Amino acid sequence: MSSQTIDITLPDGSVKQYPSGVTGMKIAQDISEGLARNVLAAKVNDQVWDANRSIHHDSRVELLTWRDKEGKSTFWHSSAHLMAEALESLYPGIKFGIGPPIDNGFYYDVDFGEMELSSDELPKIEARMVELAREKNAYLRSEVAKGEAIAFFKEKGDQYKLELLDDLEDGTISFYKQGSFTDLCRGPHIPHTGFIKAIKLMNVAGAYWRGDEKNKQLTRIYGITFPKQKELTEYLEMLELAKQRDHRKLGKELELFVFSEKVGMGLPLWLPKGARLRERLEQFLKKAQVEAGYEPVVTPHIGAKNLYVTSGHYEKYSEDSFQPIHTPHEGEEFLLKPMNCPHHCEIYKVRPRSYKELPIRLAEFGTVYRYEQHGELHGLTRVRGFTQDDAHIFCRPDQVKDEFIKVIDLILFVLRALNFEKFTVQLSFRDPDNKEKYIGEDEVWERAEKEIAEAAEEKNLKTVIEYGEAAFYGPKLDFMVKDALGRTWQLGTVQVDYNLPERFELEYIGADNQKHRPVMIHRAPFGSLERFVAVLIEHCAGNFPLWLSPEQIAILPISEKYHQYAESLMKKMESADITGFVDLRDEKIGRKIRDAEVKKIPFMLIVGEKEEQNDLVSVRKHGTGDLGQMSQVEFIELVAREIAEGLQHN
Repeated sequence: MSSQTIDITLPDGSVKQYPSGVTGMKIAQDISEGLARNVLAAKVNDQVWDANRSIHHDSRVELLTWRDKEGKSTFWHSSAHLMAEALESLYPGIKFGIGPPIDNGFYYDVDFGEMELSSDELPKIEARMVELAREKNAYLRSEVAKGEAIAFFKEKGDQYKLELLDDLEDGTISFYKQGSFTDLCRGPHIPHTGFIKAIKLMNVAGAYWRGDEKNKQLTRIYGITFPKQKELTEYLEMLELAKQRDHRKLGKELELFVFSEKVGMGLPLWLPKGARLRERLEQFLKKAQVEAGYEPVVTPHIGAKNLYVTSGHYEKYSEDSFQPIHTPHEGEEFLLKPMNCPHHCEIYKVRPRSYKELPIRLAEFGTVYRYEQHGELHGLTRVRGFTQDDAHIFCRPDQVKDEFIKVIDLILFVLRALNFEKFTVQLSFRDPDNKEKYIGEDEVWERAEKEIAEAAEEKNLKTVIEYGEAAFYGPKLDFMVKDALGRTWQLGTVQVDYNLPERFELEYIGADNQKHRPVMIHRAPFGSLERFVAVLIEHCAGNFPLWLSPEQIAILPISEKYHQYAESLMKKMESADITGFVDLRDEKIGRKIRDAEVKKIPFMLIVGEKEEQNDLVSVRKHGTGDLGQMSQVEFIELVAREIAEGLQHN
C-alpha cells in the first residue's frame, strides 16, 4: 500500500482505499450521489467530524444523515450558528455566550445590552435566517492560535468568548465561519446552510451566564429546524398534542398534585387522588420486590456530613446538594439526603456477613433532595425533593451478572405493565478522556462496564453506548423509553458499583474463611416516582390503567330518590377493593356523565328505578360508551378481570 493511500473501514465491515486527505463527503459521493446529497457529517473513529474535513490516517468512517442522532445534533448546532448570524445582522453590537444543540433543537445565549428582546421579534429573526439559509454558505473550519483568537474577540468586545478562551489550550482552538459570521467553536457542522429548510424559533427565556446566579442574565433563544417543511409541521402538531397532555395541566385538572410558593419551589404537594396513585405504584412494585427477594428498609431524610464525605458524594455532588445543616453542637453538620446508597451501606455493615447470605437486597422508597436552580425546575420532571424506588444489592463477584439480569427482568415487567413498549437501553459509561470526574481504578471500571454490556447482550436488548453518562462511582444501564408522542425519557436505571463497598470497607467472609469485598448493584425501575408519574400522565393523557386509577368508578344516581341505593352500592364496591365516589350533586344525568368523562373516570355506574329494583347497574366505560346493564357481581368480576389483564406480565 502506498504511503499516500489510507484504508477506510465502513459500518458493514468493508474496507476501501482512498488517497490520504479524502473527506467523508467524497466517500459518500463514491457510494452514491443520493447519499452525498443527504450527508450532514461523518463519524471518524467514533468522533463526529465535518463531512468536508480531510482524513489522513486509516480510519473507521460512518456517514451521518438526518436519520442519525449525531446527524440531527450537527444540524441543530449549525442552525444555532445560523441564528447567531441572523441576530448579528439585525442587532449589531450584541455579544454571544454559548449556542449548543439540545435534544430537540438548539439555543443561543445572547447579551443584547440595554435592549430587551421580546417574543414578538422572533418571526423577524426567522425570516432573516431563511434568507441566509438560501445563500447556501459553507461552514468553514480554521485552526486558530490562541493569541489570534483573543485579539479577534477583544476587537469585537465579546467578554464571553474571551472567558471561554481562558479555558482552552493553544493548539486546540478552532473557528467556524459561514457568510459574515465567525464563531469560536469545536464543531462539527453541516456542509452549508442550504440544508436548513424549515425554521421555528420557539421562545425566549433568561439564563445566567455559565449557570451561575451571580453572573449576568443573558437572553436565551430556543429554536428548532428541519430539512423539510413537512417535518416541522408534524413537530408543531406533536407539540400541540403535548400541551394537551402536559402533566402540569392534567395534574391540576385531575387534582393529583400542586406546588406552593410558601412550601418552596420544586417541592410538590400530593393531593388525595395523587397520593392514591403513588400508593398504588408503590404497592405494585413492593409486591414484585418481595417476590424477587428484596427486604424493606427505612432511612432518615438527613445524614451526617461525614457519611457523604466517605461515599464521595460531598466531593463529587456538593454543587447539586443543599448546603450543610449546622446544629448548635460545635462541628456537627448534616446534609439533606442526596442519595440513599450510603445509608444502605451502613445497614449492610450492621453485623458480619457470610458468603452464604449473599445476595442481600435492600429496598426503600426513599425521599432525597437535590438543589436544582430555579430555571431548571419543571413540574414533576425536575424537582428538589423526590422519592426514588431505590434498592441496593450486595453480592459476590460471581453473582453480579445473574443479579443484573434479574433487575433487567424486573424493569421490563414494570415498563410492560404500564404500556411502555418502545425503548432502547443506554450503556452509560465513563468518559475515558475525563477520568477525574469519577472514583475508582481503571480495572474496576473496565470490569463493571464489561459485565453490564454482557448482561444487556444476554437479554437481547437494543443498546447504544454513551460515554460520559456514568455515575461518578460506576457505569449504568439506563432505559430510554418512548412515550405515546414519540418523545424519549430516561426512566429505569441499574448500576454496577465496585467503589462504594471499598470506600465503606464492606466485607463478607468467603468459603475460604477470608474477608472479601461485595459488589454493589444500584437499581430503580421507576427512577423517581415524581418523574415517572409525570411521564406516565403524558404517555396515557391521564387515562390511567384501571388498576392504577385513583378513582375507578363514579356512581351517578339519576335523581335524589336513588341516593341511598347509590351509597349502598359504593360500600359494596369498596368491600371489593374498587375505589370511587357517588355524585350526589343536583345536576342532570347528562352533566354528571360529561363531568366524569372529563375526569377520565374508567367506569360510570348509572342508577335509577330499574337498577334499584333489580340490584343492577347501567355501566358506561370512559372513551367507549354504554356497556349495558349487569348485576353488581358481574360488574365486580369485570373490574377484577380488567385489572388482572392490565397487570399481566407480557
